[in-house]
Amino acid sequence: MIAIVFRIWLVCVLGSSVAFGSDNLKAFPPADPGMIRHVIDLPTKQDESNFKVELVIGKTVKIDAHNQYFFAGKLETESIPGWGYDRYIVRSLGSMAGTLMANAPGTPSVDRFIAMGGEPKLLRYNSRLPLVVYVPVGVEVRYRIWQAGTDLINAP
Repeated sequence: MIAIVFRIWLVCVLGSSVAFGSDNLKAFPPADPGMIRHVIDLPTKQDESNFKVELVIGKTVKIDAHNQYFFAGKLETESIPGWGYDRYIVRSLGSMAGTLMANAPGTPSVDRFIAMGGEPKLLRYNSRLPLVVYVPVGVEVRYRIWQAGTDLINAP
């Protein structure tokens, strides 16, 4: 009984990282057939409110090096019932579109990572929970960490 009370106290005091323990994916369901679950564990930062995570989802394709391309697609946020944690899902990666500038004849194709179009998806930085993203097989998940500057500028 004392052990149970102590564990509850630890969860309340230290947060969700203790609740997950060694099985930090307990709340996140496995990927459906044809999908892959990507798990991003963020390192602890001094003041995490100064950081954001940008998800960049796309695919590496062999294409010319000069035109600009993007994939159609939508990143959805879904709350896990009973837990309240968010997971991110791309159900399908749509067709690729791009500019149509002519290339010199014989220009070789190169491997390029082509991201989904639209506004960047900036997420709250939280090292206590994994960032879990579900995408179709063959789709890549990349991310970038953004940090706020220390200077605040007065508005005119």
